[in-house]
Amino acid sequence: MGKVITFGEIMLRLAPEGYYRFVQAEKYGATYGGGEANVSVSLANFGLDTAFVTKLPKHEIGQAGVNSLRRFGVDTSYIVRGGDRVGIYYLEKGASQRPSKVIYDRAGSAIATAKKEDFDWNKIFEDAEWFHFTGITPALGDEIAEICLEACKAAKAKGITVSCDLNYRNKLWSKEKAGEVMAKLCEYVDVCIANEEDANDVFGIKAKDTDVTTGKVNHEGYKDVAKQLADRFGFKKVAITLRGSISANDNNWAAMLYDGSDYYFSKNYLIHIVDRVGGGDSFGAGLIYSMINNYGSQETIEFAVAASCLKHSIEGDFNMVTVDEVKKLAGGDGSGRVQR
Repeated sequence: MGKVITFGEIMLRLAPEGYYRFVQAEKYGATYGGGEANVSVSLANFGLDTAFVTKLPKHEIGQAGVNSLRRFGVDTSYIVRGGDRVGIYYLEKGASQRPSKVIYDRAGSAIATAKKEDFDWNKIFEDAEWFHFTGITPALGDEIAEICLEACKAAKAKGITVSCDLNYRNKLWSKEKAGEVMAKLCEYVDVCIANEEDANDVFGIKAKDTDVTTGKVNHEGYKDVAKQLADRFGFKKVAITLRGSISANDNNWAAMLYDGSDYYFSKNYLIHIVDRVGGGDSFGAGLIYSMINNYGSQETIEFAVAASCLKHSIEGDFNMVTVDEVKKLAGGDGSGRVQR
């Protein structure tokens, strides 16, 4: 089984304790996380060989970011050292009807100032089976978008499966720019991952009878969204998470997988959220793990949703669960009873 390569930015996460607001906080907890890094950690915890590619400063804060990955067994040997700063994001947890809030302080981070010559993709992909990136990474700048494109081309030349989570972030770029850049990248993507809003935000493909602000998510409408995405870009598979927001603390959570011929819906989970950051990344990791292990389509979507459901119960960006724990939940044991 080959290695899974992910490429993106890992950031320092600073968050007030508990449910304190930014304006109340007198101290912040410091951890690390970022879309593709979160995927690598999940896959390492599932027992897969995975490597994360980025650029980080040589100083101690950059090293702490590297160490946060190493402790879970992620290969960090392809991380380029250089640049001046680690990107930061501040997280204020929402509660009840008050939403969570994220403030970015990542301009000029090491990865955002990276150059094409920093990465030797032929070497990075030598033993790789899968390459994963998200729409967050090309949003960091035109040079990074070009680096993503070079990586995708190199991966396809080697017959490596490419997956992309559209992950639109309106604080990083406009919908118009996202659509233009992501359209070029998606020509090389085999597996597309999106949430209930991404397809509309990036490509203007909207599900009928859905209003995410009221928690109304019409599952049937996403069949058409998935098919339109697959038809436009030639994706082999499209997976869409379906989050029905009741409040900041309580969500309905499910997903759909389109494999080019049929549609598969997972069971729905009513989740009480401890930390939702990284929820989509844990879903993506669950998909990748399932597909690499040749799970059937229904089993794949059930595993991915169960993995992500469990992530919502864990503090921090990383999903620290095992394959057995995911399979137990996917199999129907969601009682939360003490395991003795």
